[in-house]
Amino acid sequence: MAVPRGSLDRRLFRMLGLVCALYQIFFVRSTEAQTAQLNVDASPQNIQMIPENMFGIFFENIEEAKVYKVSMYIRSSDSVDLTASLTSSDGLRNLASHTIIADSEDFKEWTKVEFDLQSSESYSNSRLQLTTSKSGIVWFDQVSLMPSDTYMGHGYRKDLASMLANLNPKFLKFPGGNYVMGNYLLNAFRWSETVGPWEERPGHFNDVWGYWTDDGLGLFEFLQLAEDIGASPVWVVNDGASQNEQIPPATIAAFVKDVVDGIEFARGDPGTPWGSVRAAMGHPEPFQLNYISMGNQECSMRYYKENYRKFYSAIKASYPDIKIISSCDRSTISPIEPADLYDVHVYTSSGDMFSKSSMFDSTPRGGPKAIVSEYAVTGNDAGRGTLVAALAEAAFLIGLERNSDVVEMASCAPLFVNDNDRR
Repeated sequence: MAVPRGSLDRRLFRMLGLVCALYQIFFVRSTEAQTAQLNVDASPQNIQMIPENMFGIFFENIEEAKVYKVSMYIRSSDSVDLTASLTSSDGLRNLASHTIIADSEDFKEWTKVEFDLQSSESYSNSRLQLTTSKSGIVWFDQVSLMPSDTYMGHGYRKDLASMLANLNPKFLKFPGGNYVMGNYLLNAFRWSETVGPWEERPGHFNDVWGYWTDDGLGLFEFLQLAEDIGASPVWVVNDGASQNEQIPPATIAAFVKDVVDGIEFARGDPGTPWGSVRAAMGHPEPFQLNYISMGNQECSMRYYKENYRKFYSAIKASYPDIKIISSCDRSTISPIEPADLYDVHVYTSSGDMFSKSSMFDSTPRGGPKAIVSEYAVTGNDAGRGTLVAALAEAAFLIGLERNSDVVEMASCAPLFVNDNDRR
């Protein structure tokens, strides 16, 4: 939302932010990527609208008396007089404020600033607001607002993570199919760029859903979340394919090594190269990673099967206990095309979902079981949730339970959605 300068004591202000489903993170990325420059002319005659696309807008449920930790990196050759505030979404109600005052020498280099904000009241549609009445140029990076009391102290929103834990889930599949692939490999999820200190992660553009992610929710955080809620992690890996590209078998070796390295990051001894990175992040004990899902419904792609065999052999050679999930259906699995499980996705209308309650009734017994890793009623009859959609999904689940001898796992997708930014 663009705001005319002068509406709040003639101060030019703008909100910074990104919504991430499980992390409440504000960001304006690294200097190489999404660093933001705010160029302020605070003279009274220069009232203007700030372009809406300068920064993202973040909405959060702020609670009375709760303490929120704010951090940001600032750089400026000018003296700085900023106010960081928690406000209502329209900026008219102030819930908490902190002033940052610095001389021109103080922020000549990137400097991290940290402080707490304690809200004076609860407000369900809120934002972090930065305001100034001083002319000059200020650079911001890694702007973050986090509740002080996150789930098990690991940075996850307590309300959302508690909801997950209360479901008593047996597994957590991450980080998502299309998200892993990207429309193009340039924008695919690269696990090794999502670990280590947050401010050193380059981030990437999620070209499937059209937003930038700072990768604050990376492989380590997904593994930690699964552990915290008592669920087995199921890691969907990039196998060299995007929605529009695919790496041929002759040059797939680097992708194979990347996946094996990722497993070492999760399970390796602290003395191993990637296990030491995990240990340095505060988790010396290995994560219990026992499932790897190869790609995202890619069986029909030209190189999938040949590439799959290379991944399968390399993973089993180092980690024979890991269960590997194929994107191909049960009919293609054989000693030549081995798999421990095969992935099934079901997105359809309510009427068709009812009929799919018998989907596995005629499946031959014996052999690899299915993981129905994504199912949901979609389309016009789904809306934001309807009774008929809920009944259809319940009927489908009854069918899965009836066939639990050939269906090992099932999970609804997507797990969370930002209702203010549905895509």
